[in-house]
Amino acid sequence: MPYICLLQEGNESLPKLLEKAQQNGYAVIAAHINTAEIPYEYQEAPMCDKQAEFTYPDLVFPSDHWNGKVINVLSDTIDCDAEDLVVRRNAEEVLKRDISWAEHLQYGGYTMLRLRSERNLNMARIASSNVKGLLLVQVPLYNSKEAQATWRRDIDDEELERIGEQDTWHWWNNFRWAADFNPKIKVVLELSESDRPSLEVVRRWLGEPVEAIIVPSTMFICNRQNYPVLPKAWQEILSYFMRARINVIISSDVHDNSLKLYAEYMLRFQEIHADTHELQAFEDVLEEPLQPLYDNLDCYTYEVFEKDPAKYKLYQDAIEQALLDRVADSEKKHKLTVIMVLGAGRGPLVRSALNAAENTGRKVRVYIIEKNPNAIRTLTAIAKKLWSHKDVHIFSKDMREFSPPEPADILVSELLGSFGDNELSPECLDCAQKLLKVDGISIPCKSTSYINPIMSSKLLNGVRQVLRHETHGRQKQATYHTHAESGFVVLLKNIFNIGLPQALFEFVHPNPQKPIDNSRFKALRFEVTIDCVLTGIAGYFDTTLYKDIQLSINPQTHTPGMFSWFPMYFPFAEPMDVKKGQTIEIHFWRCVTKQKIWYEWCLASPFRTHIHNHGGRSCPIYCT
Repeated sequence: MPYICLLQEGNESLPKLLEKAQQNGYAVIAAHINTAEIPYEYQEAPMCDKQAEFTYPDLVFPSDHWNGKVINVLSDTIDCDAEDLVVRRNAEEVLKRDISWAEHLQYGGYTMLRLRSERNLNMARIASSNVKGLLLVQVPLYNSKEAQATWRRDIDDEELERIGEQDTWHWWNNFRWAADFNPKIKVVLELSESDRPSLEVVRRWLGEPVEAIIVPSTMFICNRQNYPVLPKAWQEILSYFMRARINVIISSDVHDNSLKLYAEYMLRFQEIHADTHELQAFEDVLEEPLQPLYDNLDCYTYEVFEKDPAKYKLYQDAIEQALLDRVADSEKKHKLTVIMVLGAGRGPLVRSALNAAENTGRKVRVYIIEKNPNAIRTLTAIAKKLWSHKDVHIFSKDMREFSPPEPADILVSELLGSFGDNELSPECLDCAQKLLKVDGISIPCKSTSYINPIMSSKLLNGVRQVLRHETHGRQKQATYHTHAESGFVVLLKNIFNIGLPQALFEFVHPNPQKPIDNSRFKALRFEVTIDCVLTGIAGYFDTTLYKDIQLSINPQTHTPGMFSWFPMYFPFAEPMDVKKGQTIEIHFWRCVTKQKIWYEWCLASPFRTHIHNHGGRSCPIYCT
């Protein structure tokens, strides 16, 4: 559950601040590590000789309080990137000393550092090399001269004008590039009542590792009941972050008497807008795609699929419609329809077919074809118990090699993967269409894959973490191809869509192509509308089951309530800065041999990359 934190300057006693915060509904406090403001310039004695004069002693809290209830805020008056050599060197020493003290207080805890401009490379160098816990980098959500006036009292009007025109995302971007996208560095965004950003600016921040939002108490207004609330326009912006389950820091002064009301409001706001669901633990977790032709699925995987509330109902609707179209009311008592369920698993599609027959009053004979011997045991037990009075026949066969007693009127399958064709549905159904009558129906009858470029620091570091883990004691080159060029299945959450998904490859069943060729290539172009970092490609699919009955995981047309398929993620080996007005051109291939199928991808514009997964060296999909 996200926390509510209190940031209040001017308190002389940390224990009293924590007590006041807890009495008013705050779980955490953010407090300056220094008891007094450090001078901006130190021309005389080095700060290391005076450190005891500025910092809190560690004995004011027990260790569990330091670790779980305090965010240490570092001084924001130092300038590690100053042109003046004395100022810069003293600032470096102060930053190192304060980070060391913060680590002493709470090993692996939270330390917050404020950025004041895009010039911060030296600060990033010092901070990232010394911090062991989480480093929170505080920046304004959106920049303006009015916002900067409250941040910078040490610069003249001309410099204020220049900084006020900067995009603060670039402050953060410069810092994290210098820190090499360190996964221990997260961003804290401070709202300002002076200007509201566009929703595109907000969505871009959602592709970053945002730890918290700072809401100044001055942003609250009183409603008719004299209760503090946020203006509606800011509620809309904040709701995006609440859906991402981001923490809230309320900043106020020591004389504010409405602290409890702010906390109550934000807790309710979090509860109303929180995006909680059963699959929350899978968000942004990289998983290897299934290879059901190569590996037999286990009962856990079958069970997850079978719990989908939407998919099998739509399959049943499609089968019902096909039965009605195939058999007229006048023929329903005597005309038999042969349905073949290909890759039946533990039988959910068989149930859909039998339910459809019952609902339409049509006579059916169902052939169940499944290659997994373990699933066959389950199907046999179910058939004896539930389908003994039905015209149901089970075959332990690979559909590509099956010779049926009679041809099918309807083929039903759910061989689709997260990218549509990545579990080799085209190859399987092309081989299986010999089982179908000339005028027979395939459900599904068409599938289309989609891609779009995305920014996600979390997924970038997810791939890198796999690399770091696997390269321990081994050569880096051996795992570079294995992971940085692999496609992953992932429930996308912490991302920014640089462009909307576009259609990539399409497959039709039955396949009229002679000879059949399931290799594909396409180049797609996406316009960049805001500066961001390209880290990879998201992949989706939709499928037409029959006529207008569709399933989709494309975000633009996603089937409500369906969770059987997570999207795909195809990373680029290195992140790339892209600018507003540039065009991202992605080239994507589907390559086919008798033994394996694989995808290759590269960037052609605005930069050129090598072809990822060339020759299927990293993530082939095996046909047998």
